[in-house]
Amino acid sequence: MATGGITIETIPEELPLDFLKKITNNFSSDSDHLIGTGSFGSVYRGFLDNGEVIAVKKLGEESPVPRDKVFANEVKNIMVLEHENIVKLIAYCYDTNNRLVLSNGRHIIAEITETLLCYEYLAKGGLDKNLFGEPSIDWDTRFKIIKGICEGVHFIHTLPSPILHLGLKTQNILLDDNLTPKLSDFGFARIFGEEYTRINTRSVVGHVGYMAPEYLYNGEISARSDIYSLGLIILEICTKEKNSSSTDQKHARKYIDGVKKHWFQIEQIMAEYSDLEEHCFDQIEGCIHIGLECVELDQKKRPSIEHIVNKLNNLPTENS
Repeated sequence: MATGGITIETIPEELPLDFLKKITNNFSSDSDHLIGTGSFGSVYRGFLDNGEVIAVKKLGEESPVPRDKVFANEVKNIMVLEHENIVKLIAYCYDTNNRLVLSNGRHIIAEITETLLCYEYLAKGGLDKNLFGEPSIDWDTRFKIIKGICEGVHFIHTLPSPILHLGLKTQNILLDDNLTPKLSDFGFARIFGEEYTRINTRSVVGHVGYMAPEYLYNGEISARSDIYSLGLIILEICTKEKNSSSTDQKHARKYIDGVKKHWFQIEQIMAEYSDLEEHCFDQIEGCIHIGLECVELDQKKRPSIEHIVNKLNNLPTENS
């Protein structure tokens, strides 16, 4: 396959491994190429000949990737999805070759499969890197980010074949140049299976504090698991306070109790957000209420994503 002159517009669905090695400098760990490492593998910047950049996620070799046709079908089902608030999957690679490996003290020839996913590249990176730093994001932008995240969750939850994220956290929400939020790393439960996704996710620092208790401990899977994670993200955006429960096996209750104690007081909101108009304070209060509804321990008390989107759209605006 000829790879010269490939652009984001003309990139084929399936790419050869050699091409991805070339554009990532053989998956170099230098700061120009390696973006980060997460629970499912490492992400690299891939530089196309025309200067365009794509994000290349190299999945771990131990990942239980299904056989090639099943994998390709699942990936293509995700590739056709388009929404302003999800990261676009643009290409993939499924490469199987024989390799000399060491096993039980002797070298053997083993079949090794390497799988990679290529996404649109968002230079501003994760919400976590933008949410708590300076300069602080203003409330209007924070409110738009909350609404955008919820629209993204609504989109994947209400597909004809719904997708559960099962790994929602601020690191998995990327921002474009206009600070529009986009969900990333959704669909892995489809590719790897739900139980592997849960075990793999809870083993990585940074995930546990966002996981719903019934999912974290018992493996119970439903859309309400995503709603719990979404609630914590909404609370972080509103309060500017980071949920530091990532290594705490109490699924963020200390953080949630702190929000309940301090953020129902208008004085706390006014101290954190000065010079806002009245409708903005109503928006902040409304979002905090929604966030706390989402993190109810009893999952039956958590709102649906449709209910959340409706409540957000009915909060006061400048012109209402």
